[in-house]
Amino acid sequence: MIRYRLPRSWALAGAAVLLAGWLPAAAQQAADTVKLAGRPVPQIDQLPAGKQRELVQYGHDLTVRTFALIGPEVKDRKMRYAGNNLACASCHQQAAAKPFAMPWSGVSATFPQYRAREDDISTVEERVNGCMERSMNGKALPLDSREMKAFVAYTAFLSRGIPVGATVEGAGMVQSKMPNRRADLEAGAKVYADKCAVCHGADGQGIRAGKPGDAQGYTFPPLWGKDSFNNGAGMNRLAMATRFVKHNMPQGTSFDAPQLSDDEAYDVSAFMLSKERPVKANLERDFPARWNKPVDSAFPPYMLGAPADQHRFGPFPPLAEKQKQMAEEIKAKVAAERAAGKKKP
Repeated sequence: MIRYRLPRSWALAGAAVLLAGWLPAAAQQAADTVKLAGRPVPQIDQLPAGKQRELVQYGHDLTVRTFALIGPEVKDRKMRYAGNNLACASCHQQAAAKPFAMPWSGVSATFPQYRAREDDISTVEERVNGCMERSMNGKALPLDSREMKAFVAYTAFLSRGIPVGATVEGAGMVQSKMPNRRADLEAGAKVYADKCAVCHGADGQGIRAGKPGDAQGYTFPPLWGKDSFNNGAGMNRLAMATRFVKHNMPQGTSFDAPQLSDDEAYDVSAFMLSKERPVKANLERDFPARWNKPVDSAFPPYMLGAPADQHRFGPFPPLAEKQKQMAEEIKAKVAAERAAGKKKP
């Protein structure tokens, strides 16, 4: 029998309501909204010389030259934390400052936060290591390492001026709807050949900046194969990949000037994700609450009675509706159990 946890987000919401009664009126007002589009990016050279600036600069360098500092080809084997030769900026574009390309601007104002993948409250450090183990297909950084401190310092620097609790417009990606159909891999292959292969290669293996073994990474990163993200990365989810591709690819695309249609982004992302890539162990431990596991998480256990292929390639709207019903049923059951408990003498 499957047991569902009381969703932690509901418990947190209740705690927030309770706490609000003890806060001053001014503190209960809606948090500020910060728009990243058009907002100046903080410049490191404006920091005074010293250890803080050096650490922030190192965080920036780790972001754009991950492969050269902690990649699998660096000379010091003890520093080989990343398992592929990507850079964090391969996805977090413009040194993690591009709006709607999963920027780190504002992250320090929104973490710690609830994360469904762990069904727990996660810190910035835990979020960094999630990327290290999934998108970078590597291993966790020690929490007390200079590298971890640099990532946190750089994230905090990009978040300067964004108040804690603010709504950050431009964080994450544009939440566009998915086509209500199974992705067409043949159509995706054509889009790839026409729009993507010129940078990422006909074989999807990217274009090296140097030679294998020189720790110089890629001019354009591989999209599948052994030197790409593993199947536990968020980008391995079709809905997430579609949103990223639609509003960030090909080169020169921005959230307000897409070059691909919804269908093209959906199909080409599915084509990319149909290819082999590294496998992350123990994915069944992800999303332990189960009711809030994203419908495009293409690994078991599956809770909605649909075949694995549908979780991988869609259609997703019917799955989303089933998941909504599941959540409502669990919520009603919890409410009934609470009501019954109150009636007991």
